[in-house]
Amino acid sequence: MYNSDQPLRNNAVNNLTYLTGYPAHLHDQVQQLIDDEKLGTYLLKRYPTVHQINNDRAVYEYCQALKNTYLKKSPPLSKVVFDQSIQVMKHALGQHTSVSRVHGKKLKNKREIRIASVFKNTPEAFLKMIVVHELAHIKEMNHNKAFYQLCVHMEPEYHQLEFDLRLYLLHLDHFGELYPADSFQQG
Repeated sequence: MYNSDQPLRNNAVNNLTYLTGYPAHLHDQVQQLIDDEKLGTYLLKRYPTVHQINNDRAVYEYCQALKNTYLKKSPPLSKVVFDQSIQVMKHALGQHTSVSRVHGKKLKNKREIRIASVFKNTPEAFLKMIVVHELAHIKEMNHNKAFYQLCVHMEPEYHQLEFDLRLYLLHLDHFGELYPADSFQQG
């Protein structure tokens, strides 16, 4: 559970790195939540529980189900894993890779999705937002209008979830874990 008595982990309180590109009035509102130590309360009210998808097999099945619902004709995924090497602080939440190899006279294409391990213990909505984002890269490699339209098609609340996920990352930066693994609330 969230504990407002926790010390700030990051002394750069005015550092709203994850909100680059958002309007100044949102920066002000978020900064006020941080200053008042109410960011965790806000997030817990919107997202009180965490998902139960905590291993590579489960995340593969979760991702495959979304792919089969929205991108039936797209090439299969060969691998979906939680990856501890992805550094969220470098603005990567997940990665989509495609590797082509020649096998005799055939060209084999393997597609992989890697999700930062920090998302093993978060609300299901955050995991879905990341998976939707990475699945959208199967059809649209660039972050253009068609890419975001596809994301919204798969998850109508995509933009709100992306913003709230950024707030969660700010909470991690400033206060630490919001959903400690030992309390593992199930939804």
